[in-house]
Amino acid sequence: MIPEDLRYSSEHEWVRAQDGGEATDGVTVARVGITDYAQNSLGDIVFVQMPEPGTTVEPGDSIGEVESTKSVSEIFAPLAGTVVARNDVLDATPELVNSDPYGDGWMIEIELTDPAQLDELLDAGGYAAVIGEE
Repeated sequence: MIPEDLRYSSEHEWVRAQDGGEATDGVTVARVGITDYAQNSLGDIVFVQMPEPGTTVEPGDSIGEVESTKSVSEIFAPLAGTVVARNDVLDATPELVNSDPYGDGWMIEIELTDPAQLDELLDAGGYAAVIGEE
């Protein structure tokens, strides 16, 4: 199931607006993680590398890696801004990305340069089309 309240990139990252409202209404920070589809494709995640707070990112920038028992995959920034938080819990328990990708398995929070970029991301239906689950 693809949560309806999130936005998605075609590279399998999800974005949750943190400051309330729909889309750009007062949003300045967005939480980012990888989708259930991505974690399922990777298999058992054993290591997550994420950027440190203060890192400036642009859409499409490689911002880290997820290592599983099968492979290593890059994580890409879905939006422009500055990393203001990283989920340090994943350093010791990277498997949270498998067990709770949309909750405790979140990766970073980005203070957005341009909140209107949220509207350029895919909605749940658009992401379902990308992964062939229409």
